[in-house]
Amino acid sequence: MARIFNIMKYSIHDGPGIRTTIFFKGCPLCCPWCHNPEGQRFDQELMYRQDRCIGCGQCIKVCPSKAIVSIEGQLVYLREKCLACGECSRICHAGVRELVAKEMSLQEVMAEIEKDLIFYDESGGGVTFSGGEALGQPDFLREILKECRRKEIHTAVETAGFVRLDSLQMISPYVDLFLYDLKLMDSRKHQDVTGVPNELIKANLRWLAENHPKVIVRVAIIPGINDDEDNLRQMGAFVSSLKCVAEIHCLPYHKAGVDKYLRLGLEYSLSDIQSPVDESMVQIAKRLERFGLKVKIGG
Repeated sequence: MARIFNIMKYSIHDGPGIRTTIFFKGCPLCCPWCHNPEGQRFDQELMYRQDRCIGCGQCIKVCPSKAIVSIEGQLVYLREKCLACGECSRICHAGVRELVAKEMSLQEVMAEIEKDLIFYDESGGGVTFSGGEALGQPDFLREILKECRRKEIHTAVETAGFVRLDSLQMISPYVDLFLYDLKLMDSRKHQDVTGVPNELIKANLRWLAENHPKVIVRVAIIPGINDDEDNLRQMGAFVSSLKCVAEIHCLPYHKAGVDKYLRLGLEYSLSDIQSPVDESMVQIAKRLERFGLKVKIGG
């Protein structure tokens, strides 16, 4: 079984062609710009949409931890008491509360993937395993990759690289394309921003570049965090030194996931940062191209 928090159909930004993207819950990084904050924690969570509440009070009756109370006629959600058991979401017909993830078997996930086989065949697409961190659940990932290989479905794995090397080695033979995320080149700054250092991330990418034929590096460009000249210079030099990596995708920062932070009771710390303008992205691409890299803006 795997804990899956989203299955996105008709995706065109997570590898070639038309794809189905499977999002695994749990990630060892905690990037403040993450547009899938519901994928960061490995355990189950509850999303809460207060504006949908009709005040029926049925959730109070079924909550085993008394995490929902009525105060002056208003229903109040006490998130710190919540067990994320799902009883309130089961009874709530207004969609105020819903569990983030679902436990799915390999057969259930494959059934979703195979619904769109005709689109993969016609577009040169396939399935992408993302997250969170897909390699946070490596045994399930290996088995479903093997099943996709058996059925001749093109596979891509998106990873932030902060994973055990043996997990990476275990899945590598069954992956057609790796989409490898780089954030920052300075390890201390990387830890300050994402919560983990980057030595393991760089070492794993070096191993992949030596042992896998298709790796694309992806960089989310966050103004004021990783778009400075020094970081871009170090990144260009590092990626260009890798054996089988000649392509890098620069993804402009966006705020598409801000509402999710509110639903999870989290603070979004980058509210003052704006998306980079087109000209800035073009200049960043030109800087990286000086290292002999093929650079694409967007996924």
